[in-house]
Amino acid sequence: MIRSGRSALAGVLAALLVALSTGGCTGTRRDDRAPEGFRPGAAGIGDPYFPTYGNGGYDVASYRLQVRYDPATDELTGDATIEATATQDLSRFNLDLAGLTVSAVQVDGADATHTRTDDELVVTPATGLGKGKRFGVRVRYSGKPAQITSAELGSGGLLHTSDGAIALGQPESASTWFPVNDHPLDKATYQIEATVPEGLVALSNGAPGGSSTDAGWTTWRWAERAPMASYLVTLVIGKYRVSTGTHAGKPLVTAISASLPAGGPAERSLARTGEIADFLATRFGPYPFEAYGGIAVADSRIGYALETQSRPVYGPAFFATGPNLEVVVHELAHQWFGDSVSIRRWSDLWLNEGFASYAEWLWTEHDGGPSVQTLFEREYATTDWADPALDPGRSEIFSRAVYKRGALAVHALRRTVGDEAFFRILTSWTAERRDGNATTDDLVAHAERISGKQLRPLFDAWLSGTTAPPLP
Repeated sequence: MIRSGRSALAGVLAALLVALSTGGCTGTRRDDRAPEGFRPGAAGIGDPYFPTYGNGGYDVASYRLQVRYDPATDELTGDATIEATATQDLSRFNLDLAGLTVSAVQVDGADATHTRTDDELVVTPATGLGKGKRFGVRVRYSGKPAQITSAELGSGGLLHTSDGAIALGQPESASTWFPVNDHPLDKATYQIEATVPEGLVALSNGAPGGSSTDAGWTTWRWAERAPMASYLVTLVIGKYRVSTGTHAGKPLVTAISASLPAGGPAERSLARTGEIADFLATRFGPYPFEAYGGIAVADSRIGYALETQSRPVYGPAFFATGPNLEVVVHELAHQWFGDSVSIRRWSDLWLNEGFASYAEWLWTEHDGGPSVQTLFEREYATTDWADPALDPGRSEIFSRAVYKRGALAVHALRRTVGDEAFFRILTSWTAERRDGNATTDDLVAHAERISGKQLRPLFDAWLSGTTAPPLP
């Protein structure tokens, strides 16, 4: 993510890493209606910064979302099918769902009891789900989506616009328009069908599956077949100029709001998506997804760009004064760092933002601007070393330190191990961790293995130290 003006928000306590596993942490209280030993999944996956994000007791494999949205009334109706596996003997489980009214829930085709606790949908299946059991959940729901707003983090969710809607936001947005295990630790594949009034488009992640129109409504189909963190799912509805083609044998879909000038700065910037992705592939390894693209929106309430998987979304401020390739580079770099290789906990967000910010320096040098070393030295000279990049605190996860001090740490690693080992570290990291999750400790261990050097003191100094480290 980049916020226009680089403003920041949010935070993390890495020292409290509590049993983060792929299926999340589990509950402890037994449900008396379930067989002996069965108990509820936890109402939170265990992230110290965001204890209620995600849920425990199960691991989602896939979502199939069928939604219908009417901009005239801001009404959404949805039918979500979720395929998951129980990671404990499970008596009941939660899904994150903010607002909206649930009309029916089924588990493996049988009606299930459902209740609401704040932004949690609590589902009790007719029978317990044994550890390792693959099960399906179907949820039918409707209502007017409401944004999730935090004084620390800003807002996210499905935002009603003048001609449609935009579902977007970090660290959370998905739960405002579908039931979800809403934490990056539980990545899943997605099939999305969005039905909107004829004349509007509905854009989402992954490969396009075509569209069909019936009785004044058009259904648009998209599929993201690589595992995706829930905050990276987007749905953009409205009047857009859509360009479709192929790049490197894969679909490339870009869309520009009809409110933005044809042939203007946003269009010229997104037109270079394929070229920029190819350059980044020379540094980070093969592009990790089966589609390329980008969406430029016109709503001024979107004051940031977000790396929504395979199709980043860009707010209008980035193109207000002309083309902006740096923001395109940043969000495309996230396809490797953040999307394909995702964080296990929010305190490690520098793993996403530091590498994406470093990619901007790589591109600037490649495009004839100042060298990476020059940009590094400029940033070093103005850095406030009191602000850590790693574990910055919940309210500071989008702080400048997470982005720029993170990039300083990346270049310090490069200068310490040399170019050959450095780029081998990057390409092997993105290959070995593809479609998975990782922590800072994982990266340190990986870099030490590839380089043959002891690097923990280096990372500690550049990410968390309170005084300026010596220039390498």
